[in-house]
Amino acid sequence: MTRTLVSGKGLGRDFLDGNAGRMTVLRDVDCEIAAGARIALVGPSGSGKTTLLHILGGLDIPTAGAITWPGLGSYEELRPRQIGFVFQSPSLFPALTATQNVGLPMVLVGESGAADRTAAALLQSFGLGELGDKLPEELSGGQSQRIAMARALAVGPKLVLADEPTGQLDSMTAQLFFDAVLDRLDGTDIALVVATHDEAVAARMATRWTMDHGRLIIGRASSEAA
Repeated sequence: MTRTLVSGKGLGRDFLDGNAGRMTVLRDVDCEIAAGARIALVGPSGSGKTTLLHILGGLDIPTAGAITWPGLGSYEELRPRQIGFVFQSPSLFPALTATQNVGLPMVLVGESGAADRTAAALLQSFGLGELGDKLPEELSGGQSQRIAMARALAVGPKLVLADEPTGQLDSMTAQLFFDAVLDRLDGTDIALVVATHDEAVAARMATRWTMDHGRLIIGRASSEAA
């Protein structure tokens, strides 16, 4: 039986808006993420993709429904051991080098002895091996996003949630980057959910979730998925 990592039932999320009163971003969303899942989360800007990712990762709390993590443990155990997160906005710590940023989750879970070695291997796999000593201010936006993905994978989490990880990459670099991500996950039961506007990336995932005005439509597996 496939293990369920995350389960959401009737999820809703409202935000207070100074002009419009209350704004509904998610509406009655039901979803599950199984171990080893490969999910593309698509939809126009403002449709609720980022909000759903944040709720799935325990970074936000729904105002309706319930979110549980049966295959990951308690809320307090989620990050960074169980869930790796790649944010859409820059998220590297400015005072840390690329190597230190990637290795930080390992330090936080008490595996600092292997942090530099693991970080160096991950940077190399994403074509960034020569940037280990660089600070975030010395990196391009695309390089920073690839380093953020490497950081999300550092401790071998059971679930990786990525918000537009290829948004600042050209099409060729995006495909090479995604090759490296899928190669890293190949043969593991690590689940991956990627919010993306890139159809080439979405087509390589086994399942497509589409957000439409806060509602979630779960589609069939992509015939092009690798």
